Amino acid sequence: MNSASFETAGRVLADWSIRFRWLVVAASILLCLGVSYGASNLKFASDYRVFFGADNPDFVANERAQGTFGKADNVAFLLIPKDATVFDEDTLAATLALTDAAWTLPYVSRVDSLTNFQSSRGENDDLIVEDVLFELSELTPDRIAYIENLARSEPLLNRFLVSEDGSATIVNAVLQLPSDIPAVSVQAAEKAAEIAATLVAAHPNHEVQLLGVVILSASFETAGQVDSQTLIPLVYALILVVIFAVFRSIFVVGISLALILLSTLFAMGIGGFAGVQLTPISLSAPTIILTIAVADAIHIFSGVRGFMRDGMAKREALVASVSLNFAPVAITSITTIVGFLTLNFSDSPPFHHLGNITAAGIFAAWVLSILFLPALASFAPLSFKPTAAQARPDLMRRMADMVVRHAAVVFGVTATLSAAAIAFIPQMELNDQWTKYFAPRLDFRQAVDAAAPLFGTEPMEFVIDSGAPGNVTNPEFLAVVDAFTLWLRDQDDVVTHAFAVSDIMKRLNRNLNNEDPAFDTMPDAKDLAAQYLLVYELSLPYGLDLNDRVDIDRQTTRVTATTRDVTTNQTKAFIADAEAWFAQNGNGVATVEVTGAKKLFAFVAQRNIEAMFEGAIYLVLAIVAILSLTFGSLRVGLLSLIPNALPILITFGLWSAFVGTVGFSVAATGAVAVGLVVDFTVHFMAKYLRATRDKGQSVADGIRYAFDTAGTAILATTVILTAGFAVLLTSSFKFNADLGLLTAISIVMAMIVNFFLLPSLLMLGRAKTPPNTTTPLKEATS
Repeated sequence: MNSASFETAGRVLADWSIRFRWLVVAASILLCLGVSYGASNLKFASDYRVFFGADNPDFVANERAQGTFGKADNVAFLLIPKDATVFDEDTLAATLALTDAAWTLPYVSRVDSLTNFQSSRGENDDLIVEDVLFELSELTPDRIAYIENLARSEPLLNRFLVSEDGSATIVNAVLQLPSDIPAVSVQAAEKAAEIAATLVAAHPNHEVQLLGVVILSASFETAGQVDSQTLIPLVYALILVVIFAVFRSIFVVGISLALILLSTLFAMGIGGFAGVQLTPISLSAPTIILTIAVADAIHIFSGVRGFMRDGMAKREALVASVSLNFAPVAITSITTIVGFLTLNFSDSPPFHHLGNITAAGIFAAWVLSILFLPALASFAPLSFKPTAAQARPDLMRRMADMVVRHAAVVFGVTATLSAAAIAFIPQMELNDQWTKYFAPRLDFRQAVDAAAPLFGTEPMEFVIDSGAPGNVTNPEFLAVVDAFTLWLRDQDDVVTHAFAVSDIMKRLNRNLNNEDPAFDTMPDAKDLAAQYLLVYELSLPYGLDLNDRVDIDRQTTRVTATTRDVTTNQTKAFIADAEAWFAQNGNGVATVEVTGAKKLFAFVAQRNIEAMFEGAIYLVLAIVAILSLTFGSLRVGLLSLIPNALPILITFGLWSAFVGTVGFSVAATGAVAVGLVVDFTVHFMAKYLRATRDKGQSVADGIRYAFDTAGTAILATTVILTAGFAVLLTSSFKFNADLGLLTAISIVMAMIVNFFLLPSLLMLGRAKTPPNTTTPLKEATS
């Protein structure tokens, strides 16, 4: 299909939409409003597990471990006395009260704290197991001294429930939250906040902050809600102001706003019917749809303005602009849709949701810009007064002349700077620390930052298998578990605390041997160890059994290590070292599987990038195929890859040079950016080929024509898209902030590449004409 056929199709559609404008406007509004009903089904995902695909092997292992030992959903109350240590009467009273209150959390199955820690001692042949502090009347100076001594010496307390310096303590509540109740994490988090507020009111010299997986999951929803309430209105306001500044027409602003709203309503309705769960990632879809819909509107209104300035009536100008932009808008819409659909290759479902919702919105914006926009605009009293060509802004023409006259220099400078930026890409480091996903202004991030130097940040679970039921009490197996736990404690650069069932077994062996320190070792017989374990478990109160440490078949146990706020690479190296330790020291009696949110998030970016690489291959092939078919030339299709791929590569190079690390967001940026920057290349190449092929103009005049008819629209689109994505920098969720900045940089780089590298490459690659030879342009300028 040649450009004339595209223009004819565009002219027919535009003429038809204006002729039946009442029907087109009414049908567009009713259709989009009808589809938008699906948005009522949209619900916020309040579980961090939504970020992982069902076939992700790390996620499968994590779910298997939680099926064995119970879910790791927890609320951790960080209690910090302002003017004392934890070993103060008021603080111990507050801890006792907080422990009791934590049992009122929904779906709570266990609460661990300093006061309800099950201390044990032997009396003759009896094992006595009791709470460290059962009621306030026990708080004598001697009891407080005993508690302090125990907290500083007991491995299951020191640096886990009580900080090493005694400045803070944690009350940890484990919840078994059902997965089929919407917003259950948020409900639990709200109850926890209520408990914390009540505690502080009763003990005003204390501060309580909330941590844990439940608070993490709720924070994802909170971040999404904050962004939806602030970012989207801000982007709307900013872009509408920019549109008004470009066109100086309130009618253009109003029509663009209608196009944006209908496209967004259609997309969110499709998402609702598809059962999408909203996350901070998928909630960036309306912002992206907004900016792309505006890009379509700008190209068409730029054409209308140019034609009307040349003396055309409004109706003819609308038809002519839609005809001129029909092919570029169609091509950019299709390639952008393909780009976002490649997000389905991601390992993380929220990326699928983002891609599918945005693709639906882009499709709606495409159809509406061709039919609804000219129909609605035909009602508006648009007024772009005719002006003489020499009186118009000549920035684009001067830029075109500069590139034409100095093509070699422009190409050399642009190519050299591009290569210099790209050279930094190999230095980029992946780093995904979920504790850094949230802006410091959020309560959860503040709590994490407060706890990190005292307790570390995230637990990592090591599920150790003895190979057969009942073998957990095998002395050889327990010796391996104990040696591994000691090895973990030696990894002080990564681990702040580690504990295992072996710690309990050593304590029980000492208790039942007259507290003789010489027996602070493993029991030397399997039957004896099994007996110790049985006696101990029978002595434990409800909710504090060992089912979270040892499985019901007594085949597997888990060792929990709390880690520092280390980088992704440090985490991966630590996991590799742990697995290597077992390969060397497991002695054939124990194998290990590493699980936990820490591992999940450490590998999610890598898995996403690997999955998205496959999607990128299909995206590149699709772009080449679409552009080659559209422009009727494989050479042009391949040439178009340069201005489409280069801006993303330059962006990653600059990011690597000035930031150095990238995480979760990098998996989506490529697809998002390519889908957007192709807009510039398509519009520039479409206008260039129209001049050189259809009008027989020279390469130089074709470049001038492309600048004259598409340059201002590309510049205006750059400003609007960059402003829209830059607003994401204010997001409370790091993914959105990184995605916004990376995409904004890519868009600016795309404009520079299309204004300088692409035309200079065209000049150098084909026969030249004298730079002062021009052909009068009678088409619309923008």
